[in-house]
Amino acid sequence: MIITSAGIITAKGDITNTKSSDLHCTYGFKRETSRREREAHKPGSTLLMRSPDVTKAPFTKSEQLLELDDHDFTMRPGFGGAAIPVGVDVQLESLDTISEVDMDFTITLYLRHYWKDERLSFPSNTNQSMTFDGRLVKKIWVPDTFFVHSKRSFIHDTTTENVMLRVYPDGKVLYSLRVTVTAMCNMDLSHFPLDTQTCSLEIESYAYTDDDLMLYWKRGNKSLQTDEKISLSQFLIQEFHTTTKLAFYSSTGWYNRLYINFTLRRHIFFFLLQTYFPATLMVMLSWVSFWIDRRAVPARVPLGITTVLTMSTIITGVNASMPRVSYIKAVDIYLWVSFVFVFLSVIEYAAVNYLSTVQERKIQSSRLPCSCGMTHPGQMMMMSSSYSDMDMMTTGNYGMSELSGDKQEQFLMNLVLDNEQGTQRPAVTSKSSLLIDTHAIDKYSRVIFPGAYSLFNIIYWSIYLQ
Repeated sequence: MIITSAGIITAKGDITNTKSSDLHCTYGFKRETSRREREAHKPGSTLLMRSPDVTKAPFTKSEQLLELDDHDFTMRPGFGGAAIPVGVDVQLESLDTISEVDMDFTITLYLRHYWKDERLSFPSNTNQSMTFDGRLVKKIWVPDTFFVHSKRSFIHDTTTENVMLRVYPDGKVLYSLRVTVTAMCNMDLSHFPLDTQTCSLEIESYAYTDDDLMLYWKRGNKSLQTDEKISLSQFLIQEFHTTTKLAFYSSTGWYNRLYINFTLRRHIFFFLLQTYFPATLMVMLSWVSFWIDRRAVPARVPLGITTVLTMSTIITGVNASMPRVSYIKAVDIYLWVSFVFVFLSVIEYAAVNYLSTVQERKIQSSRLPCSCGMTHPGQMMMMSSSYSDMDMMTTGNYGMSELSGDKQEQFLMNLVLDNEQGTQRPAVTSKSSLLIDTHAIDKYSRVIFPGAYSLFNIIYWSIYLQ
């Protein structure tokens, strides 16, 4: 194939005239264009109703329309003059988490900025604004706001970066972005879990002092909008409000700072079920030992140890989910007082058991036999009837069944002579007095322990529920 000025010579020697082909194509295109123009001018034509795609026109390119290349947008608007006012409003989307351990909270919000930049003004017959995404934000000046005391923050980017820029013909700008922030919240846990916390999200310009940029709430307290569906599992949101203050840095100067304050009151029902009720039941369970016979050591000792260990487990579980603060919390007071009551119930039984052992030894020592003569059997029966069943249990090797013959007779004689001489009756009286004192410890404990614990609860809840 050979290309010449006349056309293309194929392998067969035919010549194709390219000029005539180009003319034919041009003529066909013009004829099609003329046909569409005639159809467009016909009444009721749909082609006439369709607006032209202005984005295809080179003179409507956003950068050229806004004259971005003619200005230096690294400088703030009105540089060298008065401070530029930047209004701010916020719409809260969700309040995600509140952490007592980390002393912080996580919140998702829509942050909007309003200012005027005459460098972005453009001619418009319809006075309609132009909306852009985040790609244009990098080419113009925007306020450099940041969140004070924030630990982590990010702009959402699903499916694209959640940034919106709206420019009006007179140069007014709306800059909106969707942000999730984790910020610090200094909590006072001295009343935990009966506490009320106030946290703040603080917004401030990083580079521009109040001489260059003036941050303010655009509509006062109405600048903060919240969703009615916002709720937390452990807290009741009581109040949202906004404030404005000046922050001073010794090396840079004064800055405008905006505050979003919200007050949270903790729900107590969860902690009643998980902490207060179990602790109260353990204290009441320890009182059961006051009604158990003091000689039932296998029953009273395990009961006291079990309640003490259970209280220790409750205290450990509560402190494991709390920060290691250097002051006493309200829940610590309740748990440790409950632990003391449980511990005292164990000490009470130890005192009862010790006094019982001491008095039994005194009784046994007062019953030692002595060498005396024979006496009347009737007196012996009167003396033996003065002993109770427990007396027979505590006499040890002096039981009547273990003696026989002359020894038994001698023992009975000694008991009768002691009774005649007035030595045995005071011993029995002393023994009865000791038994009354020992049992009185349990009797008094049945009243003192519940009464003292009830009084503590009245004082505790009246103070912390105010």
